[in-house]
Amino acid sequence: MGDTYESEALLNQYLLFHYGTAKDQFPYDFNISEAFDFPVRCAQEGINLGALNETGRALDLGCSVGRSTFELAKSFDSVTGIDYSSSFIQAAQKLKSKGSHAVNYLEEGTQFNQSEVFVDSDIIRERVSFECGDAQNLRSDLGSFDFVLACNLICRLPSPMALLDRLPTLVRPKGQLFITTPFTWLEEYTPRENWLGSGGEDSFSGLQNALGKHFKLLKHWDMPFLIREHSRKFQFSIAQASRWVRVED
Repeated sequence: MGDTYESEALLNQYLLFHYGTAKDQFPYDFNISEAFDFPVRCAQEGINLGALNETGRALDLGCSVGRSTFELAKSFDSVTGIDYSSSFIQAAQKLKSKGSHAVNYLEEGTQFNQSEVFVDSDIIRERVSFECGDAQNLRSDLGSFDFVLACNLICRLPSPMALLDRLPTLVRPKGQLFITTPFTWLEEYTPRENWLGSGGEDSFSGLQNALGKHFKLLKHWDMPFLIREHSRKFQFSIAQASRWVRVED
């Protein structure tokens, strides 16, 4: 086991686990059911469709296996999903072509269950395209979009500012931008000097400072999400969500 249980961070986690108040351990009113369908909620809640001039093109950055991308196709004529992971993009492309994908999920130990997931039948899958790409170095001919989605991405980039500096060219004037992030800064992903807001001390202020010249903040709120690891272990996280409008230069 080595020094697994000898870190200061883990010591403090367990002190709070054993002795902390309920409010100290979980200072939110969310229940577990509110954490389901996070990709769908991002696509639905992230947009104010009534305030958009056009619904021609949308972009889903860090699209993973594509659920938000497909959901955006209910509102936009063309949606591009981009992710760094080739396996995620291959799965998304299979979902586009076949409408379904097998999934093996862990119960415990070496026991897995097999199931199948499906794209909603009312989604026009031909409106969607997927490609591999680095959100910090997107291809120059990507063009501009009426809506850009970037869910749980920026705190997994080595250089978040490389993306934030590119966003004004990706979002058309009066177009909208929706960002979610739990601000889980880890040096294995992002060097500490690149954490937003004075080393991650006030990350949302750092985000506002980065976007404030070209975007106006419309709304911000908390969004829970749940990721299953196995039948008895789940990641329950709270993303900070914010909707922005691209202002005229």
